[in-house]
Amino acid sequence: MIGTIAHVCNRGIKKHNIFVDDKDRLRFVLNLYRLNNRSGSLRITNNKHPFESLPKQDKLVEILKWSLMPNHYHLLLYEKVEGGIVEFTKRLGNAYTKYCNIKYSSSGYIFQNSAKIIPIEKDRHYLYIPFYIDLNAVSLVQNWKSADVKAKIIFDFLKKYRWSSFRDYLEEKSIFYPIISRELFYELFDTNSIEYTKEIFGLLEKDAFLELSKSVDLAG
Repeated sequence: MIGTIAHVCNRGIKKHNIFVDDKDRLRFVLNLYRLNNRSGSLRITNNKHPFESLPKQDKLVEILKWSLMPNHYHLLLYEKVEGGIVEFTKRLGNAYTKYCNIKYSSSGYIFQNSAKIIPIEKDRHYLYIPFYIDLNAVSLVQNWKSADVKAKIIFDFLKKYRWSSFRDYLEEKSIFYPIISRELFYELFDTNSIEYTKEIFGLLEKDAFLELSKSVDLAG
């Protein structure tokens, strides 16, 4: 339904990695833009700097958040046309599976199941899912559960982590900024850049993040 907000996630078969290198990750991120178009995939002609000159979209969804991990991904989507979230999710899965099968001379499925599409209806999902997606990469920080790893160290890592929309909310001209709808996110979740950053930093207290990860049903 138009106006629906949904958390979309999927992971590799038997939790195997679906992103082997940065070329894989860039391909998936590029598809977040290319496939978000009613009439089909957009053609992007600049191979060296694909995000410098982008064709105009007729969007199926607004992408509010995204995050890539070695064996799974998370998206937060807002539906613009009827069935847009389902259609966009199918396109992503099919296109990336085809890409991997060609690149790695394989065949068949790479994802464990169909993607989970979880409407954001419960208060706990509405409150916590955006934070969870942004903080997903915390687990990539070495010894992140240790008391010796301070919140600022983790926050600085997240600011530099390329494969998440988190840095797009901090940098006005980040390379992947055209993918997301930042102002719509702030409007829908009744927040702003300063307040949201403060809340993220507060959740980086280890116990708070561990409790957050237990409070929602996720694919990772």
